[in-house]
Amino acid sequence: MQARGYKIIPVNPKVAGGEILGEKAYASLAEIPFPVDIVNVYRRSEFLPDVARDFLKADAKIFWAQLGLESLEAEEILRAGGCDDIVMNRCIKREHTRLILEQ
Repeated sequence: MQARGYKIIPVNPKVAGGEILGEKAYASLAEIPFPVDIVNVYRRSEFLPDVARDFLKADAKIFWAQLGLESLEAEEILRAGGCDDIVMNRCIKREHTRLILEQ
């Protein structure tokens, strides 16, 4: 997605302060000092509720869990927190490609 012009902000507590893909890594979503359009999650489904709670503390718009990842609990947390822009079990790259090809 970087090659397609998107800025990717890595969140990884083990690398916080360092760099991934040439971008500064943060320890949590809440530490990102600017708005984020999409939080694209690559964590196992059992971790999605925790990520959903972090998401609600961040200045982010869309919660996206990658292909194979789903959690009803995470969805309930997000909706209770006022987030209705939720995508789960979809690959963001595939969806982007599909949408571009449809234009």
